[in-house]
Amino acid sequence: MDLTLIIGLIVLLIVVVVLLWFFSYYNRVIRYENQIDNAWAQIDVQLKRRADLIPNLMETVKGYMSHERQTLENVTKARSAIMTAKSPQESINADNMLTGALKSLFAVAESYPDLKANQNFLQLQDELTHTEDKIAYSRQHFNDTVLKFNNTVETFPGNIFANMMGKKAREMLQIPEASKEVPKVSF
Repeated sequence: MDLTLIIGLIVLLIVVVVLLWFFSYYNRVIRYENQIDNAWAQIDVQLKRRADLIPNLMETVKGYMSHERQTLENVTKARSAIMTAKSPQESINADNMLTGALKSLFAVAESYPDLKANQNFLQLQDELTHTEDKIAYSRQHFNDTVLKFNNTVETFPGNIFANMMGKKAREMLQIPEASKEVPKVSF
């Protein structure tokens, strides 16, 4: 065999391997992006579900807590912010605001024995608790998927391909420090 033919075959083999590697990497990045989009959609569904439960909760609570108007207004404002959010970051900010408002609402509800015993209130509170669990799980899944994606586009040699494809690391969902504080309730 001719030496140039052997060199040509070796070069062709290297090009094919690099192309296969690139295609494999490209497909992995696309799969991770789709998983991130799906994970966000799951969070969005749970946020909407929670927002849909709020009016029923508010109607149940209104009769008992007529003088706690500020708490009720905060819940209503936060729900409205979730419903009008246009980006994931706006949704997360509104969600954090609603979480704080609901914590305050349930803390204030503790001082109303009749309300705490109301079957509708208890059922709605249970539904919201289950929904909060689903939101937490969905956030965790979102962050896990973003981690995989970020590892893929930030490590060598993936970062070279990511730059060629115009892909950048994504932000994980984080809870602001202010949202981690226990609400202060005074009477």
